[in-house]
Amino acid sequence: MADNKKPARKKSPLAIGGFIAVLLSQGKLLLTALKFGKVGGAVISMFITIWAYAYLAPLPFAIGLVLMILIHELGHVLAAKMKGLPVSAPVFIPFLGALITMKKNPRDAATEAFIGIGGPILGTLGGVAAFGVGVYLDSAVIVSVAYAAFYLNLINLLPIHPLDGGRISTAVTRWLWLVGLVGGLILIIYLDSYFSSKIIFFLIWAMFAWDLYKKYVRYRHKEERVTVATRFEFPANHLLQQGYMIPGESHTRDLDYITYSELQGPGAGRQTLHMSWPAIGFEGHAYLPVQAIVKRVQLVKAERMNKEDGLHLGLQVQVEYSPLGMQESYYEVPVKTRWKFGISYLVLILFLLYMIRLVHQVGIIT
Repeated sequence: MADNKKPARKKSPLAIGGFIAVLLSQGKLLLTALKFGKVGGAVISMFITIWAYAYLAPLPFAIGLVLMILIHELGHVLAAKMKGLPVSAPVFIPFLGALITMKKNPRDAATEAFIGIGGPILGTLGGVAAFGVGVYLDSAVIVSVAYAAFYLNLINLLPIHPLDGGRISTAVTRWLWLVGLVGGLILIIYLDSYFSSKIIFFLIWAMFAWDLYKKYVRYRHKEERVTVATRFEFPANHLLQQGYMIPGESHTRDLDYITYSELQGPGAGRQTLHMSWPAIGFEGHAYLPVQAIVKRVQLVKAERMNKEDGLHLGLQVQVEYSPLGMQESYYEVPVKTRWKFGISYLVLILFLLYMIRLVHQVGIIT
């Protein structure tokens, strides 16, 4: 009898790569759209991610995989809560995993490592639970979900920032970053996966390598400087009424500024920059992306705009700053704590390798 079943549709890795590129290019828009509630954004992004994974695999597997990622992220959330650091709900990004944002940075490397290892520990426990259920029910799909959880948690333990292993390494020894630099490149070369997966891992590795180069080579003996731009709209009718000469579009000047870090509210822990132009009554503020020493705040363009309520000025401002590098005191961790994290790190890696081998021995994965 002829087999009338239609062949399974193969998904093009290039198409997946294109989808990822669109997500990356619209990442800011995606995150903004999801920020309408602590739980709402997480739930919606979960459904989007399930839909994306279902494009590559059966729906039950896609659901299970996203649940494993959720358990992993909840491990980070619980660890951060134990250290008294407020975090956001997880936001899922298809083919990239999930992320949480911290409203306050860890005070030291030990705290960073504690939060970093929380995800793989809970994620591994979730994989073990799925494996037990899959074997009990003789379900190839559930066992496959467990295998994916073990594999993803193991990859996450590579000593590469921003992976969890890179954060754990800060409390063990930063020499592990060199291991991650070499080992990550070997993994990319020999990774037996979709072409798009290699691109993702290569981007993570490349950003990590560039960050190490900046810290320990390029700016080791000199100050790093960064320039960012921001824009404000400023009502200017009162300037016309006062007979003030309206600045031209090419007008430039240094602005007065003060900078501080807020202790409470939505910007808690972030460095705020308050800038002003007293002569025209302009005041504006912005958050710096990192803790930094501000070098200069300069108006570079003043665009005139006629609106229904009168004249406005579009003020384009450039901020030049030097990021504050991690102080060596940040990495000062007691020897006992280093050994504790080091042993936990090694045991977790070995256990995941054992579970991956055990799954193959069971032999019921799809």
